[in-house]
Amino acid sequence: MTVQLSTAVRNALLDAIETAIGASPILMMRSGAAPASPSAANTGTPLATVALPADWMAAAAGGVKAKLGTWGDDSADASGTVGHYRIYAADGTTCHLQGTVTATGGGGDMTVDNANFAAGQKFSIDTYTLTAPNA
Repeated sequence: MTVQLSTAVRNALLDAIETAIGASPILMMRSGAAPASPSAANTGTPLATVALPADWMAAAAGGVKAKLGTWGDDSADASGTVGHYRIYAADGTTCHLQGTVTATGGGGDMTVDNANFAAGQKFSIDTYTLTAPNA
């Protein structure tokens, strides 16, 4: 039998992720495919760095946790097509989460209004949601 979690456990698991990463994490948008794991070295070109709000995720409900507030940047750092994101602790060096990025409707773990960044371009992160196992 597959292990199953109650909604309360799934919510606690997701809320613990935000607690472990801490307040005001750093979001790095990069080109290309993500590394093998968050502990692996960066891959791709850094296209944008976003300081996320102190309280950056909503409270988990129903085994799902979504971004809180408006995420984006008024000026991308470089030009290229964003392929993945990495979320670091506020120190900017400890990577805790990573996943794919696509334009809205493209099916990425995170979606942006336009995946083709131009240096200096404003962009917004439209959706970002974490879902616990068997939610």
